[in-house]
Amino acid sequence: MSADTPSQPPKSGTPTGDRIAKVLSRAGTATRREAERMIEAGRVRVNGAQIDSPALNVTPSDAITVDGKPVGEPEPPRVWLFHKPTGLVTTNRDEKGRGTIFDDLPEDMPRVMSIGRLDLNSEGLLLLTNDGEVKRRLELPSNGWLRRYRVRVNGRPTDDMLEPLRKGITVDGEDFQPMTVTLDRQQGANAWLTVGLREGKNREIRRAMEAVNLSVNRLIRTSYGPFQLGELKTGEVEELKRKVVRDQLGLEIADTTGTAIKKKPARIIKRKARKPGEPGPGRPGLPKEPGDKTATGKTIPGKPKPGYGKSKPARPASDPAPRKFGTRVKSTRKP
Repeated sequence: MSADTPSQPPKSGTPTGDRIAKVLSRAGTATRREAERMIEAGRVRVNGAQIDSPALNVTPSDAITVDGKPVGEPEPPRVWLFHKPTGLVTTNRDEKGRGTIFDDLPEDMPRVMSIGRLDLNSEGLLLLTNDGEVKRRLELPSNGWLRRYRVRVNGRPTDDMLEPLRKGITVDGEDFQPMTVTLDRQQGANAWLTVGLREGKNREIRRAMEAVNLSVNRLIRTSYGPFQLGELKTGEVEELKRKVVRDQLGLEIADTTGTAIKKKPARIIKRKARKPGEPGPGRPGLPKEPGDKTATGKTIPGKPKPGYGKSKPARPASDPAPRKFGTRVKSTRKP
């Protein structure tokens, strides 16, 4: 193989190395599909030669560049748990200018890809990875990873209403596989359900519930296969231990010493701590007297009234002792 020619598959036998799109995906440069588009756009070079087809195998000895930048050795597969809030889309960029999950990730996070999606109004567990092969393995419907959701619906569901979902339902000509659906509790006009599915088509739960006359007004993913949302707070990210990733996904990872670290979201809203008695959400505050300062720093005008909001001053010694209630006093009025 010359220094300026990509390695080509041999004429006979098994080609050596891996497909270029797979290598770019493993290196965290792009997903396989994105890598194929990069190649077709002429952005990828192997050993200095521009390639225009993903039907090419490369080996570790080949020098690969994307937009002139060398592609490094792939890092060990890593997986993060992310508690996605509502109001963010699961895409790299949005044509409508809406916020994406990548806008909320900590600044020191490496380039990651989302495993599956949660729509704009859904929240809960979203898996992230730096490895395209891990992404593909967890997303393939044939692998059947069970996803569990807590779903709040408007209405009064019964077992008869939910039975079509358990058997499998067709919505707008699209077949949905059977779901596990459990009624947890009725709460006024709403009900909480636990739903499990293994396929995860676009807006599957919302569309399936609409088909049985139930409207979803909150949807929280609580688990994805063996990975749990647990106590992870909204917007927080936690990296799984590499040993857990290896054991759960059956991967070969040479270095399993990585530790799980929680990271705060990129944007944290800081609020000043309230002093006792100050007003706040659902807390109007204690009465204030003239001369005291309000929460905004203004002074309440007027003079303090004796005993207003405070203990009464001590009675002077010259004052007669107060009468006790019910004590008879002899009248001094003359008849």
